[in-house]
Amino acid sequence: MNRFEYPVLLAPAEEGGFVVTCRDLPEVITQGENVTDALAEAADAMDEAFAARMQVDESLPLPSSPCEGEYLVSPPAETVAKAALYIAMREAGVTKVELAKRLGVDEKEVRRMLDPRHGTKLPRIAQAVCLLGKRLVIGLEGTNNR
Repeated sequence: MNRFEYPVLLAPAEEGGFVVTCRDLPEVITQGENVTDALAEAADAMDEAFAARMQVDESLPLPSSPCEGEYLVSPPAETVAKAALYIAMREAGVTKVELAKRLGVDEKEVRRMLDPRHGTKLPRIAQAVCLLGKRLVIGLEGTNNR
């Protein structure tokens, strides 16, 4: 099962607050005024990184294990669901056009389903994932980031 929790490192910034980096997603570099703000900014930066990678048909890396002092951060839940669909499509070798045929919709709807900036209902994403031979799983865990 793919989990979309990536380890991030918070380093004190000279001007105060923290600079956040993610070794699995090198384009994720952001900062926050305190730990809570820095982790929220990291999730937002991951959202942008996933959107950019999906737009240019680039792979999404598997998260590595966290090292001492790192926090685990996930992109927003909506982005994770869309990323799961994106990965399922790539693994199945199914194009947007083919998935649209299977769903009985226009290819534009599949493009919107993969766009993190477009609101898509979760049951629709789950249906598309199912057509690709996968199952979308949602979990609940505590908020301890370490």
